[in-house]
Amino acid sequence: MLFFISLYLVCVGTTFYLNSKVVFVEWEIYFLFSSNIIMTLLFDWMSLTFMGFVSFISGMILIYSTYYMEGDNYFVRFILLVYLFVLSMLFLIMSPNMISILLGWDGLGLVSYCLVIYYQNEKSANAGMLTILSNRVGDVAILLSIAWLAMYGSWNFYYLQFMYTDELFFILLMVILAGMTKSAQIPFSAWLPAAMAAPTPVSALVHSSTLVTAGVYLLIRFHFCLNVSMFLFYIGAFTMFMSGLGAIFEMDLKKIIALSTLSQLGVMMFVLSLGFLELSFFHLLSHALFKSLLFLCAGVFIHSMGDIQDIRYLGGLSQGFPISSFYFIGCSMSLGGFPFLSGFYSKDMILETYMSSEMSLFMFMVVVLGTFFTCMYSLRLIFYVFFKNLGLKIYNSMSEVSGMTSPMSGLFLVSVVAGSAISWFFIPSFSIFLPVFFKFLILLGILGLSLFVYFYMSRSAFLNIKHLVNNIYFMGLMWFMPMLSTLNFMPLLNLGKFLLKTLDQGWVEFFGGQGVYSTLRFSGSYLDYGLLSNVKAYLFMFFMTLIFLFYYI
Repeated sequence: MLFFISLYLVCVGTTFYLNSKVVFVEWEIYFLFSSNIIMTLLFDWMSLTFMGFVSFISGMILIYSTYYMEGDNYFVRFILLVYLFVLSMLFLIMSPNMISILLGWDGLGLVSYCLVIYYQNEKSANAGMLTILSNRVGDVAILLSIAWLAMYGSWNFYYLQFMYTDELFFILLMVILAGMTKSAQIPFSAWLPAAMAAPTPVSALVHSSTLVTAGVYLLIRFHFCLNVSMFLFYIGAFTMFMSGLGAIFEMDLKKIIALSTLSQLGVMMFVLSLGFLELSFFHLLSHALFKSLLFLCAGVFIHSMGDIQDIRYLGGLSQGFPISSFYFIGCSMSLGGFPFLSGFYSKDMILETYMSSEMSLFMFMVVVLGTFFTCMYSLRLIFYVFFKNLGLKIYNSMSEVSGMTSPMSGLFLVSVVAGSAISWFFIPSFSIFLPVFFKFLILLGILGLSLFVYFYMSRSAFLNIKHLVNNIYFMGLMWFMPMLSTLNFMPLLNLGKFLLKTLDQGWVEFFGGQGVYSTLRFSGSYLDYGLLSNVKAYLFMFFMTLIFLFYYI
């Protein structure tokens, strides 16, 4: 169902683009006297194409999940949660109204929390709490922008481009904050690798085309307010650099792929900040396809190797998983920008566009090193997973189920073709001519950095091995961001627990609801003694009343 919906949406989106057509739908849900509730939907080439891609990836992942989650006690609950997640994302994509965006936005956050804590252990609980608390910052920012837009008489951001006022800066600031939290930019990056506690099909869906791309998509929609933002450029470039550096020292298979997602989100952010929203959207679509397939291949390896995620315990998997290994290597090459694969078209165009503009030398080196790190951790992952000896684990029962490889095959075919197809249909044809030095810069960077690492490590081995270990620990832990995102806020959480126990469940209850109720209950019981329906007491009161009346008369 989702597959055919995706074909239809992509075809309609292409038609809308070629005809420069936009459909703005207003649906009156409820009307009472002079009050009406209107649901607004925006259909243009961008929303329709993105919905088509999300539907296609979701359909393939749901087929894959049927076999991956086979035997799970709560399989129906899992599928319903995934459907609810996809529905929230589609609702977010086609909403031009900030209130309906908040519904989809909050739906993504809540359902992602339910999916991260799906396995119900301590690690999942901690990861889910970090995920939802980080995303709540963005939710608050969306609420503040809704409150600010109430002054202008409409919550439709489509009309903001026709307004010329300095007060739009606050709305832009809130939207940037929301986009940074949902797309895990610095300093909100810690939750994305932690969310790998979810099942692998969820990771493939959440970290390819839905949750993490929602922030980028929202900023693409607000591009008329954003224009060129140097703040967002620095954030995106340093996120790309930091996550690529962290992936080189990471040993968890799913976390390496998650950090590569974070790196590509940094690429989308920094190219969007320069004003090239079409290139950012192009990279968002091409990245979603091969990144979801990378997670599915990793899921096949983990599923068949006894739930091993540490790449040091893997190796030689191409013998037991020839199809998945082929797809994994192909997607890794696409991620690194190998010519004529989907990642090449978007990434090469982004780098060439950036290099042909004015730039500082320092930020130029940060971007080039971040791109080089992408190639480096992809090659490192391929070496660990395929070119090592498998050892005694060769006796494991390794097999590829056709129900899992079929959706992977569909994703691979589309991910190979999609880059060129999008560049033909949606991106205007233009040529950029750069000197040979710029074109070979990544190869020169690989050579230079390899020599630097070799001499640095050989020197440190003799001088100060502790210094080297501390540096590796710092870089491998994403510049201590997971610690800063958790330990710094523990006193606040403890303060909340203290206030809850002493006030909400303590003195406030004693002097408030329960205390007043207990006092009234006990005092009211004394009145009941006089209201008892006892015949003897009634006759006695009647007799005393008569005596009193006779005496008075």
